[in-house]
Amino acid sequence: MAIRSRIFRYSLNMLLVAGIMFFAGGAGAAGKSSTPIRIEADRMVSQEQTNSVLFTGHVDARQGDLVIRTDEMTVLYAKNKNKTGKVRSGSGKVRKLLCKGNVEITKGDWLGTGKRMEYLAADRKIILSGGAKAWQGKNMVAGKTITYYLDEGRSVVEQNKRAGGRVEAVIHPESDAR
Repeated sequence: MAIRSRIFRYSLNMLLVAGIMFFAGGAGAAGKSSTPIRIEADRMVSQEQTNSVLFTGHVDARQGDLVIRTDEMTVLYAKNKNKTGKVRSGSGKVRKLLCKGNVEITKGDWLGTGKRMEYLAADRKIILSGGAKAWQGKNMVAGKTITYYLDEGRSVVEQNKRAGGRVEAVIHPESDAR
């Protein structure tokens, strides 16, 4: 059972890493991904003053087999500076990513849901919140929030007080791949 639990945690962590790589431009141990990112929405607003891009209405973002669907997605960029330190127009690295409303992340047989997803680049962490749930096949973990710390390779699931103040995990040993 301990091995299966580790496999499930590893699978959960790998999807969260994939989500970060998706929005950070694919930077990771293997380098930058050349797979294009495709984002579709009902509306897009680029705001140079705040270095952000807002996608609203049936947002569907894809890179390879990673798919993020949400009602609203805001990508916030770090400001680009020239050699003299003056701010230039144009986008820099992703600083923060916010998804609000009916967040659904899928990759293969992994599914994560919540009302909100936040990626904080400086802290290198992802927070899925608002009734956060994650499934790998039949296996499931749920709580108020699921936080993944990229550099530490660990995830924390916080309690959902409305559901009795406990974290819930359901593991089906027969559904784990070896």
